[in-house]
Amino acid sequence: MVTTLSRRQFLKTAAAGSAILAMPRFLAGCGPKAAMPAAAAQLAQGGFFQSAFGIDEAMIRRVLSELTARGADGGELYFQHATGSSVSLEDGIISKASSSVDLGVGLRVVIGDQVGYAYTEDLTEEAMLAAARTAAAIASGSALVAPTAFRRPPVPSYYPIEVPWSEVGIAGKLPLIERAAALAKAGDPAIDKVSVYWGDGADTVMIADIQGRIVEDYRPMTRLWVNTVARRGTEVQANGSNVAGRRGFEWYDDALLQEVASQAVDRTMRLFDARRPPAGEMPVVLAAGASGILLHEAVGHGLEADFNRKGTSIFADMMGKSVSSEHVTIVDNGVLPHERGSINVDDEGNPTQRTVLVENGVLKSYLHDSISARHYGVESTGSGRRESFRHAPLPRMRATYMENGPHTPEEVIAAVDHGIIAETFTNGQVQIGAGDFTFYIKNGWLIEGGKVTAPIKDINIIGNGPEALRKITMVANDFKLDSGGWTCGKDGQGVPVSQGLPTVLVSSMTVGGENA
Repeated sequence: MVTTLSRRQFLKTAAAGSAILAMPRFLAGCGPKAAMPAAAAQLAQGGFFQSAFGIDEAMIRRVLSELTARGADGGELYFQHATGSSVSLEDGIISKASSSVDLGVGLRVVIGDQVGYAYTEDLTEEAMLAAARTAAAIASGSALVAPTAFRRPPVPSYYPIEVPWSEVGIAGKLPLIERAAALAKAGDPAIDKVSVYWGDGADTVMIADIQGRIVEDYRPMTRLWVNTVARRGTEVQANGSNVAGRRGFEWYDDALLQEVASQAVDRTMRLFDARRPPAGEMPVVLAAGASGILLHEAVGHGLEADFNRKGTSIFADMMGKSVSSEHVTIVDNGVLPHERGSINVDDEGNPTQRTVLVENGVLKSYLHDSISARHYGVESTGSGRRESFRHAPLPRMRATYMENGPHTPEEVIAAVDHGIIAETFTNGQVQIGAGDFTFYIKNGWLIEGGKVTAPIKDINIIGNGPEALRKITMVANDFKLDSGGWTCGKDGQGVPVSQGLPTVLVSSMTVGGENA
């Protein structure tokens, strides 16, 4: 027997759970449980949206028929149910606790390069048919016959978890949050204040397209962020560290908590002895890990196919040409287990994959959604992503990184007479078409005579992504994928991503130091 809840009934139930979580007197209790059976379990049983909201194949067929009534080259229904909770602790006190629920469907029709899009938070058939008519208004032609039957292709599982987040109460989370704070506080006598942010949740999505596919995916996510403030006399410094991934509660063991807390303390304490280096043109070593943000912003966006299809990317006419040294291979990967940027299927329902963008210095591929793949006559790379059901999908990165090269980190450092190491990045700006960038470096190191001599802080590096790519002269063998909670913004949409890098030497960049 199928039990169906209306959206109003569902939100009423979910709101009650939210109130329980937000009320301080319940913080020591068990916390809210799922208002419905866990999404992960329902997917295994044959369909969360059907069992929870009565969205069956007959209804999907009727809505798709309305969506394609004026013609279509492509299109889909994107159902999403998203839950989340967060807890903030400051100076040992819970300052904020909240939970959220979001529900709706986005309807897209594609005619050539044109996109008609509408969404509704009301999952009644009447509301979906009205939204379908709105999206279909861009088309003018013969109706497309909706699928008479649907197939459900197998979906891989790159991020299984033991317990759905909807079943983990605040009583389980609070000791871990307090433990992370205590470890950071004990990290150095100078630590004056500690704040911890915890977030978790899951998206359950279902994509039904005009080719007759129905694909469902359960997408967990969690993040832990530790920030520390240290004081020496009148001088105050602050920094932090965070980890994120498509993980479950079981991920948070003591070793992980210690790693995050220690890194936050170390980054903060180094700032007391750090200085700004002299400004000017100099070699820049990009440290393994988080330096991948520069690769993501200054190069990765330029390899998204929509920018190239429209001719706005500097890489638009460089397919098959050399764009860097032979040591450089750049990959965008959606199949890394449990990584924040990984996806079992993209938001068009296409299989995700490991996509080689640059191989041994030669440009090999762009990142494609279905529109750009049709334009270029290639297969989608499984890169069609969207922030939520309120947005149409675009070609987006997943986990973008450079693979190992032939050098050691020590050889890279020894090759620099006078330069810097860029280690942790904060703010940055990039002009996607041309690739011009400015990044602010919070932590780094000075290199003098081939040796690391002193910590540095608060500097900018300025350059051009494609030019910096060409100036890479050495790539080390110490690749690291950064596990931070990165979110990529594009056209007003944010999606979770990952990025990484081995130690890399760029022969020359503009460094904005103390004389800048």
